[in-house]
Amino acid sequence: MQRFLSFALRGIDAVPIEIECDERTEEDDSSDAGSISLVGLPDASVRESVHRVRSALWNSELPTPRGKCVINLAPADLRKEGPVYDLPIALALLRTLGVIGDRADDRIASFGLAGELALDGGLRPIRGATSFAAYAKRAGLRGVIVPLENAPEAAAVEGIEVYGVAKVSEAVGFLNGMYDIPVEPPPAPCPPPFGAAIDFAEIRGQEAAKRAVALAAAGGHNILLIGPAGSGKTMMARALPAILPPLSSDESLDVTRIYSSIGAVPRGAGLIRERPFRSPHHSASSAAIVGGGSTPRPGEVSLAHHGVLFLDELPEFPRVALECLREPLEDGFVTIARASGTLRFPARTMLVAAMNPTHAGGFAHSSGERRAQERYIGRLSGPLLDRIDLHVEVRAVPFASLASTRQGASSAELRSKVLDARGAMEGRQGPGRTNARLSGKELDKHCALEGPAQRLLESAMRDLGLSARAYDRVRRVGRTIADFDGVAKVTEAHVAEAIHYRVLDRLRAGNAASTAIAGSA
Repeated sequence: MQRFLSFALRGIDAVPIEIECDERTEEDDSSDAGSISLVGLPDASVRESVHRVRSALWNSELPTPRGKCVINLAPADLRKEGPVYDLPIALALLRTLGVIGDRADDRIASFGLAGELALDGGLRPIRGATSFAAYAKRAGLRGVIVPLENAPEAAAVEGIEVYGVAKVSEAVGFLNGMYDIPVEPPPAPCPPPFGAAIDFAEIRGQEAAKRAVALAAAGGHNILLIGPAGSGKTMMARALPAILPPLSSDESLDVTRIYSSIGAVPRGAGLIRERPFRSPHHSASSAAIVGGGSTPRPGEVSLAHHGVLFLDELPEFPRVALECLREPLEDGFVTIARASGTLRFPARTMLVAAMNPTHAGGFAHSSGERRAQERYIGRLSGPLLDRIDLHVEVRAVPFASLASTRQGASSAELRSKVLDARGAMEGRQGPGRTNARLSGKELDKHCALEGPAQRLLESAMRDLGLSARAYDRVRRVGRTIADFDGVAKVTEAHVAEAIHYRVLDRLRAGNAASTAIAGSA
């Protein structure tokens, strides 16, 4: 009995599934002749594969079973979902019938197979081809055979052979050694062009806020933009991806695996090379934001892995959904527990949030408005705000700035400074270690404060009631400011600017709202 190897998705990881086929011809039970039974905890879409496989084989002029066949999907205690097993089930039947000969056994043992069959014998794309290829490489297989449309994303995994087939008959001919299929080439190593729909040069009169956004991009920091309606908060958020560094090869593969697991890799694409930018509506549920469901799927925070998660009108999001973000923002992953097991989705994202100071949209001026402002901002919990490194005031743009023909910093200029700062971080901390990810021990080493800088931070801790988490975040931002300015040592000026970006800490410390926000409007 020959076993065919396929896979099941657990989160974004592929786990092996073996397909076994046994045919028995029993003369005393002719009512079962030609029947196919599926066992191994298949769901409805897997059970329906029997009908798809029969029609595909018939329309491809390939034989179908005459006796009773039992198809086992092992391990039997893992639920099987989706149409991914159509191709290996069809090939297992054909191997049992002798259409695929003994010479194919070596190839069968060396390749994983997956694909959904159309009734005419063609192959439709599946979810998780990149993860399947990654598993095949770890397992020491020679390669994978997948639908032709999935071949580019599977080929993103280097070190294995990927064959894309368009019809079940092609897979049969390939296994029998009678049909040559070209190996899918790996995606070309070409970085994506920098660009965005909005250039920072188009944003007038917000040079201080633009600097803060560039600092967040340089250090990988979470940032909250607070300002009245129409002040440019959303424009800055949407311009941000153009100044971020390009994805590394490993980061591209991570992002591709996530999007492959939900079937969202663009047709014909291999690696996803652009940093994700996700902007869910404020009515999104907790499961939509962090992932979940009866069959857990990655949420927006995971789809923004190595990219940007933009939450506009932050206080309007359900509080439960926002509180669910606390762990992934701190740890870089989402853990979803179900009775059947625990899944982990990567979620190393940069949070960019925007909000109005009040529900009405503008800054408060009267005492009544200030109380309303405090209640509105109070929708955001302290622990969540502690995980946001920069709280930035975005003031209304005066007419003179709007009417001026003078342009401020452009995306190209800010990107150059961001890349220089990232280079300094890599040289000091190693590849991929941004300042936002520095541990307390690493901060003591790379952001040692002395003299006036240390006394200033001590005073801020006392006067603003900063938490230990906020203390570390001030130091991280101070380190980024120094890198952005091309300075090796963190000085008092860098710490002062980092403290300035803790607006909501001043409000929570009990200062009047007019002092914290409205007074600067």
